[in-house]
Parts: sequence; structure tokens; C-alpha cells
Amino acid sequence: MTITQDWAALAGRLDASIHPTAPPIAITFTAEVPAGVAAYDAPMPAPMPDGRTGRVPAGCVFWMKAVDRTFSTVAADHGNCSVGSLTHGFIGLEEAATHSDVAALLESGWVTMDMVPGIPLVSEKPGAVTYGPLAETPLDPDVVLLRLSARALMVLSDALPGVRIEGKPQCHIVAAAKEHGDVVASVGCALSRVRTGMPATDATCAIPASRLAEVVDALERTAATDTIVAKYAAEDARRFA
Repeated sequence: MTITQDWAALAGRLDASIHPTAPPIAITFTAEVPAGVAAYDAPMPAPMPDGRTGRVPAGCVFWMKAVDRTFSTVAADHGNCSVGSLTHGFIGLEEAATHSDVAALLESGWVTMDMVPGIPLVSEKPGAVTYGPLAETPLDPDVVLLRLSARALMVLSDALPGVRIEGKPQCHIVAAAKEHGDVVASVGCALSRVRTGMPATDATCAIPASRLAEVVDALERTAATDTIVAKYAAEDARRFA
């Protein structure tokens, strides 16, 4: 296991500058399950007729489970959601297209085949994906995932002009951050919100871990400026009380 940065300190600075709605999550792709990291071991339900099952309804649910503990996952753990398995590199499009959940999404019109080529994907099939609080990560992550309020998204947008803000499927922001080095926020998607139970007020953001220090620097500068402006606005508003 490798640690090259003070991830706990960066997590603390994120909390102080933009107050995410949940602890920042570390997401790490590896060729093998990391030694010493416990596996996520919830039972799997009976498979669907197409064989689809997993330890959670979708891989994005691991984001919610990882706020207070670190665990590793393998392809089978993610298998109930073909979209997440596709974006995370566990399966290819040809296999995903044979599954009933993808068929249901296409039939509904929620996604169309012409949209699929534009969805970012993890290029190399991982042996494992590890999730856990950034402040406690036992190895250098690939991606840091945040859950943000609208105010925090405002600070992020000001701090990083031109930051990408994406929609469905929400899980593709992890692939975009890992593969392309982009900071990508998401308004979420109906599929993920139901499966995760994520509050309607939350948005998400994926940050390449290699860029986290520079992003935190920018967030701190912007948050400090916003505090000055907010104090001015509050003082000015007293005339109308």
C-alpha cells in the first residue's frame, strides 16, 4: 500500500472550505484486492433471469456505505447495475446490452443507444475497487468523490471556471475523473437517486486525486472571497430590516 499525500489533511480542508454534505470518499482502482482491506460482504439476493445480482442495488450505493468505513469490492459486487458495471470497466457494452436493466432503460427512453458512445468508461478492467473515507484511506486513491449542497457547488463552479456539470448516468463522473483527469460535478440521475437514497438537495463531484491539492487551494481562495462578500451583503441588508 502506498501513501504519498496527507489525505486526512486534505479531507479536513475540504470540510472547512465547502462543507460537503457527507465525508469525502476515496475511490481506488487496483489490479487485485488490496492486502489488509476488508471485503464488502453483504449477502447477494437471488439473481434475475439474466443472472444479474450484486451485494448492493448499484455501485453508486457503495458511495453511501463508504462514509464511515473502508472496504474493497470486486466485479460481482457491482453486478446488479449493468450501467455502473459498464462505466467502471467491469463489463463491456456488448455484455451490458444483454441485461434486463439496460433493456428497461432503453425501452423507457431514459437513455438511447446514440448516447452510449459519449459515456466515459474506465478503460482497464479492475480487479477491485476500494471505497472509504478519504481521511482514513490506506492507499492513494484515484478519485475523490464529494456530495455537495447547492452552495458548495456554487463555490466549486467559481473556483474552477468551466468545470463540467453532467447528468445521467451519475456514475460516469468517476470514470471521467479517473480516465481524463477532469473535475466533474453531477446533478445526479433518477436511477442513482432512488437506489442510493441520496437526498434531493445533494449533487456530486468527482475529483482526480492527483489534482486534489490544487483543487482544495482554489476552493479555499474562493470560499474566503465569498465570505467577504456575504458579510458585506449581510451588513448592507440591515438597512432593510
